[in-house]
Amino acid sequence: MPKKSTDDASRLTGTQSIERALLLLREIAAHNRSGSRLLDLATRTHLQRPTVHRMLKCLTHEGMVQQDADSHRYYLGSMAFELGLTAAPRFNLREICHPAMVRIAEATGDTVFLTQRSGPDAVCIDRHEGTFPIKTFTLDIGMRRPLGVGTGSLAIVAALPDDEIQNIFNSNQTRFEEYGVSGPSLLTQAHKAQKLGYSMREAPTLAGVRSVGHSIRNQSGTAFAALSVSSISSRMTEKRVTEIAVLLKNEVRLIEKQLINAM
Repeated sequence: MPKKSTDDASRLTGTQSIERALLLLREIAAHNRSGSRLLDLATRTHLQRPTVHRMLKCLTHEGMVQQDADSHRYYLGSMAFELGLTAAPRFNLREICHPAMVRIAEATGDTVFLTQRSGPDAVCIDRHEGTFPIKTFTLDIGMRRPLGVGTGSLAIVAALPDDEIQNIFNSNQTRFEEYGVSGPSLLTQAHKAQKLGYSMREAPTLAGVRSVGHSIRNQSGTAFAALSVSSISSRMTEKRVTEIAVLLKNEVRLIEKQLINAM
């Protein structure tokens, strides 16, 4: 019996270490553009600084994380990039959606984004620019944010069952403040998107930018990704928002058919 308890404790410790390492990697990925300080990571993950330091040292040694010599901020390392390249052929959503994104960008002249759900987060996995001279790069490829933050992300959330929406917002509540939004306001916007059939909102951190999004469902009918279009607000009249929403809907239907045929 004592041996069994020891084995169980070892498995628990091992699992906990993996979970913490993944939590650190997700947090680093979410702020990879500006980098993260040790203090930032400890605060956001609610882990002790010595624990975070030890894990970062190990992740750095394995190439999953790198530290800038001047700023001492942490970023994803080369190994994370290499693993992503290796995994890419099995997750060819970008390839399937690319023709649709090109057509949408050509039709609207604006920037099109492809967002995919990753647990409690949403990740921008592709972007295509239109010809309109004023660009609205609200997302960089690889940027990770809490589900609900961002128009494409909101479209995914709005297409989920109400109990799951509530659970997502509850788990991300403390993270929303960092992005200038609140759980209750996002919940209201999600319910509005359910009625409209698409999401539409002003970018909270970028004045004068408006976006429209539509969810993409997988073969099981579950929303797991979204296409969205962003432009300066002066171009996004109510009439144009409706036109873009219809365009997104039609392209999403074609994508969903391809996803079914890909099985």
